Amino acid sequence: MPNESAPVLSVEGLTKTIGSRTIVDHVSFEVRPGEIFGFLGPNGAGKTTTIRMLVGLIRPTAGSIRIASHDLQTDFLRAIRHVGCIVENPEMYPYLTGRENLEIFARMQGDVSAERLEEVVRLVELDHRIDDRVNTYSLGMRQRLGIAQALLGRPSLLILDEPTNGLDPAGIRELRAFVRQLAKTEGISVFISSHILHEVQLMCDRVAIIHQGRLVKTGTVQQLLAGYPRVEWNLRSVAKGEQVLRSLPDVVVLETTEDGGVLTQMPEERISQVNRALLEAGVDVFGIQQKRPTLEDLFLETTEGSHIA
Repeated sequence: MPNESAPVLSVEGLTKTIGSRTIVDHVSFEVRPGEIFGFLGPNGAGKTTTIRMLVGLIRPTAGSIRIASHDLQTDFLRAIRHVGCIVENPEMYPYLTGRENLEIFARMQGDVSAERLEEVVRLVELDHRIDDRVNTYSLGMRQRLGIAQALLGRPSLLILDEPTNGLDPAGIRELRAFVRQLAKTEGISVFISSHILHEVQLMCDRVAIIHQGRLVKTGTVQQLLAGYPRVEWNLRSVAKGEQVLRSLPDVVVLETTEDGGVLTQMPEERISQVNRALLEAGVDVFGIQQKRPTLEDLFLETTEGSHIA
């Protein structure tokens, strides 16, 4: 049994080099018991390569991966038995029932009881459709069946790579609620990669952002989004107003918005003073709107506007 006080997943100095190119560069992080950990990165950041190393599909050039205190390289079978993994849309036999699909996976694992199969069916709330053919399932139901398959072996760590791909908004909300409930009630750690940043913000306890092979931000969502609020100024003379704002202490001009406003980052208590400075400089202020930063804002700033995938 894994040590409940130890990290379920511990990654230290993980590096992958192919030829002269370093794809993952000394990445280190931990996933704690019962935690939902979000892993974000733009195209080519090394996110997929990292995930493949976590599940043993490729070997790292350097560094270590420990799962439930077992080293993945030197004690692979004991380490990997604690992992359940779903990569995008799980592959199922469409003309078999959900139960028949799970029975096939259970036989492949060899030590899954009929009681455990029934338990995971109830856990993913498919007991009312488990004897229907998979080709009659919605995409969200197929995702839950895939998660049921990943849970058969009682993993300590569930790795979900782009689990919301193809889901409609209702399906995404349903999956979010299910993953949070799974972590809370079953104590399973969930490592989740997704390009839907709003969902990651709502779902995850902690987040890591990887860019150009390196981790650039790691922390709770609250920690990463803490700091000065954003303030959008609606001004008559945008050019002159932006010049005044740039000259003021504690004010950072982020961008000019599409509707002609100026978005700044600044201490909340400075708003009235900045407003006065604009008026004294002859810049009419038509509106002041506070905006709390989102994970998407942080991601774009951190990765210099790179596209996530």
